Amino acid sequence: MNWDEFAPWGRRVADWAQDYHKTVGDRPVRAQTKPGEVLNALPATPPESPEDMEQVFQDFEEIVMPGITHWQHPRFFAYFNSNAAAPSVLAEFLVSAISPQCMLWQTSPAATEMETRMMDWLRQSLGLPDPFAGVIQDSASSATLAAVLTMREKALNWTGNTQGLPGQTPLRIYASSEVHTSIDRAIWISGIGQDNLIRIPIKGDWRGMDPQALDAAIEADIAAGLTPAGVILCVGGTGTGATDPVAECLAVAKKHGLYTHVDAAWAGSAMICPEMRHYWEGVEEADSIVFNPHKWLGAQFDCSAHFLKNPDDLVKTLAISPEYLKTHGAEGIINYSEWSIPLGRRFRALKLWFLIRAYGLEGLRERLRNHVKWSNQLHEKLAAHPDIEIVTPPMWSLFTFRYLREGTDLDDLNLRLVNAINDDGRIYLTQTRVDGQLVIRFQAGQFETTEQDVMMSYDVITEIAEGLT
Repeated sequence: MNWDEFAPWGRRVADWAQDYHKTVGDRPVRAQTKPGEVLNALPATPPESPEDMEQVFQDFEEIVMPGITHWQHPRFFAYFNSNAAAPSVLAEFLVSAISPQCMLWQTSPAATEMETRMMDWLRQSLGLPDPFAGVIQDSASSATLAAVLTMREKALNWTGNTQGLPGQTPLRIYASSEVHTSIDRAIWISGIGQDNLIRIPIKGDWRGMDPQALDAAIEADIAAGLTPAGVILCVGGTGTGATDPVAECLAVAKKHGLYTHVDAAWAGSAMICPEMRHYWEGVEEADSIVFNPHKWLGAQFDCSAHFLKNPDDLVKTLAISPEYLKTHGAEGIINYSEWSIPLGRRFRALKLWFLIRAYGLEGLRERLRNHVKWSNQLHEKLAAHPDIEIVTPPMWSLFTFRYLREGTDLDDLNLRLVNAINDDGRIYLTQTRVDGQLVIRFQAGQFETTEQDVMMSYDVITEIAEGLT
């Protein structure tokens, strides 16, 4: 293909994308293919000669699409949504066309300066105070790894990068059992080690960290000659929406001089609604905060907003500047590659600019508020069913439940139920464990979902549950 042929295909792909989003609700939510089907449909060797784009596109529809789970389906109620609002898709189309590599200010000044402005728009939208500055990471996993590396370096007086960890007193990081597994990976990659991730007990309906237990664990480690390095808090955990008492936990961390990171990957988007900010009251005392606009806010994946009270700590941890990466003759610039683990960086800010301008904050707030309202309506209806038990109450638009049947292994019953629901294809749910028991989780967050889509879940769940043998 040459660029003379590009425009007709671009129009065709745009038409296809529009039709896909308008009709995706007619498809089964989860891919219905069996393991190996797509692999076996793909030739084992690459073509030696050019192939016609018509055939390539036909194969895309016939081979690829049956094996796609439709994250943009209005009844995708599993995991957390990875959204793709229309303006965000258009912005990504433009970014793909110009394809800049935005590692430095000089490699695309517009990308750097727009990132600075968009992160400040998001900061204002969340109600965070002025000292916070932001950078767009690829995912919350990368932001958390960056935070853990900063914890490590500060605790070692900035010697970890140069001298390594062997021979050092073990560093300790504190988090609840409800944090995402990306925290475990960050502990591995940083060299701190899984045994030094200390799980603090949880309590209450929010399933949050016990601040007194946190304080006791830090004190015990100090007495044992270990080195506390940081605290990672959870706001809207993946399993149940678990949320730590942020202000109380940050006060404990501050008492001991520890670096703090708040993982609000999903629920952080909700903080554009002032009435929801009580869930993370006191967050302005944190050193590092992350949330993913690509989850609930509508931005296309990938787009993770990482806020820092003192960016210098992160830059001191990650920055490396050989001569070929220096920008001479320009003062006061930011090179965001010094704020990120990868050197290469995509132009992610453009989709935020398109998205926020196209809907306005109030348009985005309305969507989030509806998701919470409709999910709570479904929760009330399921709670009234005699054979359904609510296991954890709604946290924003997320709650968990299980189906009850006397004389039955309930873990097996509910696993069979969630599998049957997903095989049916009308909705998509996932399971988790709460205090050891298998439960089914529901969360509403797809950008185009409606009240009817959410409430339809009741009929599907109860119909399939009653038909289980």
